[in-house]
Amino acid sequence: QVTLVESGGGLVQAGGSLRLSCAASGNVIDINSMSWYRQAAGKERERVAIIMSAVGTFYADSVKGRFTISRDNAKNTVFLQMDSLKPEDTAVYYCNAVLRSYGDSFLKPYWGQGTQVTVSS
Repeated sequence: QVTLVESGGGLVQAGGSLRLSCAASGNVIDINSMSWYRQAAGKERERVAIIMSAVGTFYADSVKGRFTISRDNAKNTVFLQMDSLKPEDTAVYYCNAVLRSYGDSFLKPYWGQGTQVTVSS
């Protein structure tokens, strides 16, 4: 059984910063990618950033230059450093990991429970 636990959300003023963390725990063998998605009220979920083993990082245009995704492979943890936050960044942020755990013969996606980020103007 694999679980993703997120932390770091909260309320911040425009121009401020927040750092999200997501740790994968359980019988993890190999992680192919870890990413952050967000879903604002009334909108579809969108991918914000992804970090892929041996490939690199990719960002949505709306956050390029402001957000930075990084990963601690030893702790199966991914971070999202969010700087210069804007009110339009307000959303529930979800962690996603595509990984293989004991008993799996293939990669599977897992989701965290979500953490609220609110940016006030």
